[in-house]
Amino acid sequence: MKEHAFRLVKDQDLKLSLQQYCKDNHIESGALCTCVGCVYQLRLRLADGRSVRQWNKQYEIVSLVGTIANGEAHIHFSGSDIEGKCIGGHLMDGTLVNTTAEIVLLELESVSFKREFDDNTGYDELVITKR
Repeated sequence: MKEHAFRLVKDQDLKLSLQQYCKDNHIESGALCTCVGCVYQLRLRLADGRSVRQWNKQYEIVSLVGTIANGEAHIHFSGSDIEGKCIGGHLMDGTLVNTTAEIVLLELESVSFKREFDDNTGYDELVITKR
């Protein structure tokens, strides 16, 4: 396992920037370890698997979890607003960093991740093999 730590700054797209970091650093299989920061624009796909919503207000990142397979990220976000109320869902492109996003990512060297379409779910699902 190899660790990566990096910081995103204001106006960077949280998901796209994380994916670009993985591509630039040739990370084939990874897992998000932690992220601390905030966003001012949030785009999530909700639990029905279809609805996408956007909020144009500040959220503290309280959890960011997910996997990376060949530079493509599957990430779930949880954030709290100014009243401490939390919201969460599947992170979409268009979520913009406010002041910072401090990310720790683990590169997994003993397994290989890829995504393949699964007829049962209707989504590209994670396929894990040993290296």
